[in-house]
Amino acid sequence: QVQLVESGGGLVQPGGSLTLSCAASGQPLSWYPVGWFRHTPGKGREFVAAISVSGAGKLVADSVKGRFTVSRDNAKNTVTLQMNSAQLEDTAVYACAAKITYGEGYYYRESDYNFWGLGTQVTVSS
Repeated sequence: QVQLVESGGGLVQPGGSLTLSCAASGQPLSWYPVGWFRHTPGKGREFVAAISVSGAGKLVADSVKGRFTVSRDNAKNTVTLQMNSAQLEDTAVYACAAKITYGEGYYYRESDYNFWGLGTQVTVSS
């Protein structure tokens, strides 16, 4: 099975940018479509973005559309979530997840995913 580790979290000012990375060990991340989710005590877990195995298929939640982008570099075994124009409500623990499947799909339901990282904290504050 694959182990996922997120990095890049931290403190960012409103309007600022942050780059989160999801790295894999155990198996190539290139085998899996990957999703990003965020968790807050008030809202629970929320879908953020997803990307297909090749990277050609992508989906971004309406709440972050136009501000966040998802990409992957299969040669480097990583998936990246680029956060721009950060807002206070983006404060959360961000986790990546991988799904066992075939084909070029991308998935927005947390129940679709088989493997999860522990997450990285993102705090948007002035």
